[in-house]
Amino acid sequence: MNEAGTEGVLLDQETLRDRLDDAPPWLQEHYRTFRESMLGERDGSPFPCYFGIEVEREGDMLYAACESTTDPAALLRLRDVVLEYLDTYPDHADRAPLAVFFKPPDDDRGEAHYHERLWHALEFLHVHDPEPWPDDIPTDPDTPRWEFCFGGEALFPTSRAPFYDDRKSRYSPVGLEITFQPRTVFEGLTADTEAGERARETIRDRMGDYDGVCPHADLGDWGTEGDREWKQYLFREDDDASPDACPLDPTRDHPKAPDALLEPGAWRRFADGADADAETASAAGLGDD
Repeated sequence: MNEAGTEGVLLDQETLRDRLDDAPPWLQEHYRTFRESMLGERDGSPFPCYFGIEVEREGDMLYAACESTTDPAALLRLRDVVLEYLDTYPDHADRAPLAVFFKPPDDDRGEAHYHERLWHALEFLHVHDPEPWPDDIPTDPDTPRWEFCFGGEALFPTSRAPFYDDRKSRYSPVGLEITFQPRTVFEGLTADTEAGERARETIRDRMGDYDGVCPHADLGDWGTEGDREWKQYLFREDDDASPDACPLDPTRDHPKAPDALLEPGAWRRFADGADADAETASAAGLGDD
Protein backbone atom coordinates (compact mmCIF):
# COMPACT_ATOMS: atom_id res chain seq x y z
CA MET A 1 0.00 0.00 0.00
CA ASN A 2 1.04 3.63 -0.58
CA GLU A 3 3.41 2.92 -3.47
CA ALA A 4 4.74 6.00 -5.25
CA GLY A 5 2.28 8.23 -7.09
CA THR A 6 -1.44 8.81 -6.80
CA GLU A 7 -2.98 6.91 -9.72
CA GLY A 8 -3.35 3.16 -9.82
CA VAL A 9 -2.16 2.65 -6.23
CA LEU A 10 -3.91 1.98 -2.92
CA LEU A 11 -3.67 4.98 -0.61
CA ASP A 12 -4.60 5.67 2.97
CA GLN A 13 -5.95 9.10 3.82
CA GLU A 14 -2.73 10.56 5.22
CA THR A 15 -0.75 9.54 2.15
CA LEU A 16 -3.37 10.78 -0.30
CA ARG A 17 -3.57 14.17 1.37
CA ASP A 18 0.23 14.45 1.52
CA ARG A 19 0.46 13.81 -2.24
CA LEU A 20 -2.46 15.90 -3.45
CA ASP A 21 -0.36 18.93 -4.35
CA ASP A 22 1.45 16.81 -6.93
CA ALA A 23 -1.68 15.00 -8.11
CA PRO A 24 -3.56 15.79 -11.34
CA PRO A 25 -6.08 18.64 -10.91
CA TRP A 26 -9.02 16.30 -11.54
CA LEU A 27 -7.98 14.11 -8.61
CA GLN A 28 -7.46 17.11 -6.35
CA GLU A 29 -10.98 18.30 -7.14
CA HIS A 30 -12.45 14.81 -6.84
CA TYR A 31 -11.13 14.33 -3.34
CA ARG A 32 -11.91 17.89 -2.26
CA THR A 33 -15.57 17.59 -3.25
CA PHE A 34 -15.79 14.07 -1.83
CA ARG A 35 -14.49 15.15 1.58
CA GLU A 36 -16.71 18.24 1.62
CA SER A 37 -19.79 16.15 0.92
CA MET A 38 -18.92 13.63 3.63
CA LEU A 39 -18.11 16.17 6.34
CA GLY A 40 -20.18 19.19 5.30
CA GLU A 41 -23.89 19.92 5.37
CA ARG A 42 -26.54 20.77 2.80
CA ASP A 43 -29.24 23.16 3.98
CA GLY A 44 -28.28 22.28 7.54
CA SER A 45 -28.49 18.51 6.99
CA PRO A 46 -25.44 16.22 7.28
CA PHE A 47 -24.56 13.55 4.71
CA PRO A 48 -27.09 10.70 5.09
CA CYS A 49 -24.66 7.84 5.71
CA TYR A 50 -23.15 8.45 9.13
CA PHE A 51 -20.81 5.49 8.57
CA GLY A 52 -19.33 7.40 5.63
CA ILE A 53 -18.93 10.52 7.76
CA GLU A 54 -17.17 8.56 10.49
CA VAL A 55 -14.64 6.76 8.28
CA GLU A 56 -13.69 9.97 6.45
CA ARG A 57 -13.46 11.99 9.67
CA GLU A 58 -11.40 9.32 11.46
CA GLY A 59 -9.12 8.68 8.48
CA ASP A 60 -10.16 5.05 8.02
CA MET A 61 -11.17 5.30 4.36
CA LEU A 62 -8.89 3.90 1.65
CA TYR A 63 -8.65 5.45 -1.82
CA ALA A 64 -7.62 4.85 -5.40
CA ALA A 65 -7.56 6.95 -8.56
CA CYS A 66 -8.14 5.41 -11.98
CA GLU A 67 -7.02 7.26 -15.10
CA SER A 68 -9.68 5.80 -17.39
CA THR A 69 -12.97 3.92 -17.39
CA THR A 70 -12.08 2.17 -20.66
CA ASP A 71 -8.31 1.75 -21.01
CA PRO A 72 -7.31 -1.89 -20.30
CA ALA A 73 -4.04 -0.92 -18.60
CA ALA A 74 -5.81 1.49 -16.24
CA LEU A 75 -8.51 -1.06 -15.42
CA LEU A 76 -5.97 -3.82 -14.81
CA ARG A 77 -4.18 -1.51 -12.40
CA LEU A 78 -7.53 -0.90 -10.71
CA ARG A 79 -8.02 -4.68 -10.54
CA ASP A 80 -4.69 -5.01 -8.70
CA VAL A 81 -5.63 -2.18 -6.33
CA VAL A 82 -8.97 -3.76 -5.43
CA LEU A 83 -7.24 -7.10 -4.75
CA GLU A 84 -4.72 -5.32 -2.53
CA TYR A 85 -7.58 -3.56 -0.78
CA LEU A 86 -9.27 -6.89 -0.01
CA ASP A 87 -6.04 -8.08 1.62
CA THR A 88 -5.57 -4.80 3.51
CA TYR A 89 -8.91 -3.60 4.84
CA PRO A 90 -9.41 -6.17 7.65
CA ASP A 91 -6.27 -4.93 9.42
CA HIS A 92 -6.73 -1.27 8.54
CA ALA A 93 -9.91 -0.44 10.47
CA ASP A 94 -13.22 -1.92 11.56
CA ARG A 95 -14.81 -0.14 8.60
CA ALA A 96 -12.58 0.78 5.69
CA PRO A 97 -14.44 1.33 2.40
CA LEU A 98 -12.49 1.87 -0.80
CA ALA A 99 -13.34 5.09 -2.67
CA VAL A 100 -12.27 5.02 -6.33
CA PHE A 101 -12.12 8.31 -8.24
CA PHE A 102 -12.17 8.08 -12.03
CA LYS A 103 -10.68 10.66 -14.36
CA PRO A 104 -13.60 12.56 -15.91
CA PRO A 105 -14.29 12.80 -19.65
CA ASP A 106 -13.16 15.91 -21.52
CA ASP A 107 -16.72 17.10 -22.10
CA ASP A 108 -20.11 16.91 -20.41
CA ARG A 109 -21.80 13.54 -20.60
CA GLY A 110 -25.33 12.48 -19.73
CA GLU A 111 -26.71 9.81 -17.47
CA ALA A 112 -26.40 6.97 -20.00
CA HIS A 113 -22.63 7.52 -20.20
CA TYR A 114 -22.13 6.94 -16.48
CA HIS A 115 -24.30 3.82 -16.33
CA GLU A 116 -22.35 2.45 -19.27
CA ARG A 117 -18.97 3.26 -17.70
CA LEU A 118 -19.87 1.85 -14.29
CA TRP A 119 -20.99 -1.48 -15.68
CA HIS A 120 -18.07 -1.65 -18.08
CA ALA A 121 -15.66 -1.28 -15.16
CA LEU A 122 -17.49 -3.93 -13.11
CA GLU A 123 -17.60 -6.31 -16.07
CA PHE A 124 -13.88 -5.80 -16.65
CA LEU A 125 -13.19 -6.67 -13.02
CA HIS A 126 -15.40 -9.75 -13.28
CA VAL A 127 -13.69 -11.03 -16.44
CA HIS A 128 -10.21 -10.41 -15.01
CA ASP A 129 -10.92 -11.73 -11.52
CA PRO A 130 -8.25 -14.24 -10.44
CA GLU A 131 -10.75 -15.84 -8.02
CA PRO A 132 -13.95 -17.72 -8.90
CA TRP A 133 -17.40 -16.42 -8.01
CA PRO A 134 -18.20 -17.36 -4.38
CA ASP A 135 -20.36 -20.46 -3.99
CA ASP A 136 -22.74 -18.79 -1.53
CA ILE A 137 -23.70 -15.86 -3.81
CA PRO A 138 -26.09 -16.47 -6.74
CA THR A 139 -24.96 -15.37 -10.19
CA ASP A 140 -28.41 -14.16 -11.27
CA PRO A 141 -28.71 -10.40 -10.56
CA ASP A 142 -32.50 -10.71 -10.60
CA THR A 143 -32.52 -12.37 -7.17
CA PRO A 144 -32.61 -10.71 -3.73
CA ARG A 145 -29.34 -12.21 -2.45
CA TRP A 146 -27.22 -11.33 -5.49
CA GLU A 147 -24.28 -8.98 -5.04
CA PHE A 148 -21.30 -8.07 -7.20
CA CYS A 149 -18.38 -10.32 -6.30
CA PHE A 150 -14.67 -9.93 -6.84
CA GLY A 151 -11.59 -11.55 -5.36
CA GLY A 152 -13.77 -14.15 -3.67
CA GLU A 153 -15.80 -11.57 -1.74
CA ALA A 154 -19.23 -10.02 -2.14
CA LEU A 155 -18.91 -6.24 -2.52
CA PHE A 156 -21.48 -3.45 -2.45
CA PRO A 157 -20.28 -0.77 -4.94
CA THR A 158 -22.21 2.45 -4.54
CA SER A 159 -21.61 5.11 -7.18
CA ARG A 160 -21.93 8.86 -7.52
CA ALA A 161 -21.89 10.86 -10.74
CA PRO A 162 -22.42 14.40 -12.13
CA PHE A 163 -25.88 13.89 -13.66
CA TYR A 164 -27.92 14.14 -10.46
CA ASP A 165 -29.82 17.42 -10.03
CA ASP A 166 -31.71 16.90 -6.77
CA ARG A 167 -30.29 13.69 -5.35
CA LYS A 168 -27.15 15.34 -4.00
CA SER A 169 -26.18 12.37 -1.81
CA ARG A 170 -25.34 10.64 -5.10
CA TYR A 171 -23.88 13.73 -6.77
CA SER A 172 -20.21 13.91 -7.70
CA PRO A 173 -19.49 17.10 -9.66
CA VAL A 174 -16.21 15.88 -11.14
CA GLY A 175 -16.91 12.43 -12.54
CA LEU A 176 -17.69 8.81 -11.74
CA GLU A 177 -16.89 7.66 -8.22
CA ILE A 178 -17.34 4.12 -6.88
CA THR A 179 -17.12 3.20 -3.21
CA PHE A 180 -16.61 -0.51 -2.61
CA GLN A 181 -17.73 -1.98 0.70
CA PRO A 182 -17.38 -5.69 1.54
CA ARG A 183 -20.73 -7.21 2.40
CA THR A 184 -19.19 -8.66 5.57
CA VAL A 185 -19.09 -5.18 7.14
CA PHE A 186 -22.90 -5.17 7.10
CA GLU A 187 -23.14 -8.26 9.30
CA GLY A 188 -25.47 -7.43 12.17
CA LEU A 189 -26.85 -4.48 10.19
CA THR A 190 -29.09 -6.30 7.74
CA ALA A 191 -32.79 -5.50 7.49
CA ASP A 192 -33.72 -8.53 9.59
CA THR A 193 -31.89 -7.22 12.68
CA GLU A 194 -32.99 -4.54 15.11
CA ALA A 195 -29.72 -2.62 14.72
CA GLY A 196 -29.99 -2.84 10.95
CA GLU A 197 -33.55 -1.58 10.92
CA ARG A 198 -32.62 1.39 13.13
CA ALA A 199 -29.64 2.24 10.92
CA ARG A 200 -31.73 2.10 7.77
CA GLU A 201 -34.50 4.26 9.21
CA THR A 202 -31.96 6.86 10.32
CA ILE A 203 -30.16 6.92 6.98
CA ARG A 204 -33.41 7.12 4.99
CA ASP A 205 -34.69 9.97 7.15
CA ARG A 206 -31.41 11.84 6.72
CA MET A 207 -31.45 11.14 2.98
CA GLY A 208 -34.83 12.82 2.64
CA ASP A 209 -33.58 15.87 4.55
CA TYR A 210 -30.27 16.07 2.65
CA ASP A 211 -31.65 15.51 -0.84
CA GLY A 212 -34.89 17.37 -0.37
CA VAL A 213 -36.67 14.53 -2.21
CA CYS A 214 -38.00 11.16 -1.14
CA PRO A 215 -35.52 8.27 -0.97
CA HIS A 216 -35.16 6.59 -4.35
CA ALA A 217 -37.74 3.95 -5.25
CA ASP A 218 -34.92 1.45 -5.91
CA LEU A 219 -33.43 1.84 -2.45
CA GLY A 220 -33.78 -1.56 -0.81
CA ASP A 221 -32.26 -4.14 1.48
CA TRP A 222 -30.06 -7.06 0.53
CA GLY A 223 -31.90 -10.36 0.80
CA THR A 224 -35.36 -8.78 0.89
CA GLU A 225 -37.77 -10.27 -1.62
CA GLY A 226 -38.45 -7.80 -4.42
CA ASP A 227 -35.35 -5.68 -3.81
CA ARG A 228 -32.43 -5.78 -6.24
CA GLU A 229 -28.92 -4.74 -5.30
CA TRP A 230 -27.70 -3.86 -8.79
CA LYS A 231 -30.28 -1.09 -9.09
CA GLN A 232 -28.74 0.65 -6.09
CA TYR A 233 -25.20 0.82 -7.50
CA LEU A 234 -26.08 3.92 -9.55
CA PHE A 235 -29.61 5.19 -9.07
CA ARG A 236 -31.51 5.92 -12.26
CA GLU A 237 -32.95 9.36 -12.85
CA ASP A 238 -34.09 8.97 -16.46
CA ASP A 239 -35.64 5.62 -17.38
CA ASP A 240 -34.65 6.12 -21.02
CA ALA A 241 -30.99 6.61 -20.06
CA SER A 242 -30.67 3.75 -17.58
CA PRO A 243 -30.61 -0.02 -18.03
CA ASP A 244 -33.84 -2.02 -17.70
CA ALA A 245 -31.95 -5.14 -16.62
CA CYS A 246 -28.60 -5.66 -14.98
CA PRO A 247 -25.92 -5.15 -17.66
CA LEU A 248 -23.65 -7.68 -15.96
CA ASP A 249 -24.23 -11.38 -16.66
CA PRO A 250 -21.84 -13.07 -14.24
CA THR A 251 -20.94 -16.75 -14.54
CA ARG A 252 -19.09 -19.28 -12.44
CA ASP A 253 -16.86 -20.14 -15.42
CA HIS A 254 -13.29 -19.60 -14.32
CA PRO A 255 -10.90 -18.31 -15.48
CA LYS A 256 -12.41 -15.99 -18.06
CA ALA A 257 -9.15 -14.39 -19.20
CA PRO A 258 -5.71 -15.79 -20.07
CA ASP A 259 -3.50 -16.61 -17.09
CA ALA A 260 -1.03 -13.90 -18.07
CA LEU A 261 -3.72 -11.25 -17.62
CA LEU A 262 -4.74 -12.58 -14.22
CA GLU A 263 -1.29 -12.05 -12.74
CA PRO A 264 -0.51 -8.92 -10.69
CA GLY A 265 1.15 -6.26 -12.83
CA ALA A 266 -0.44 -7.51 -16.06
CA TRP A 267 -1.22 -3.88 -16.91
CA ARG A 268 2.43 -3.47 -17.92
CA ARG A 269 1.73 -5.62 -20.99
CA PHE A 270 -0.25 -2.66 -22.30
CA ALA A 271 1.77 0.18 -20.83
CA ASP A 272 5.02 -1.19 -22.27
CA GLY A 273 3.53 -1.74 -25.70
CA ALA A 274 3.80 -5.52 -25.47
CA ASP A 275 1.36 -7.73 -27.34
CA ALA A 276 -1.78 -8.04 -25.25
CA ASP A 277 -4.71 -10.38 -25.40
CA ALA A 278 -6.95 -9.29 -28.27
CA GLU A 279 -10.14 -9.86 -26.30
CA THR A 280 -8.96 -7.60 -23.49
CA ALA A 281 -7.63 -5.00 -25.90
CA SER A 282 -11.03 -4.80 -27.55
CA ALA A 283 -12.86 -4.84 -24.22
CA ALA A 284 -12.60 -1.06 -23.98
CA GLY A 285 -14.86 -0.78 -26.99
CA LEU A 286 -16.50 2.37 -25.70
CA GLY A 287 -14.21 4.99 -27.10
CA ASP A 288 -11.84 7.12 -25.11
CA ASP A 289 -12.98 8.87 -21.94
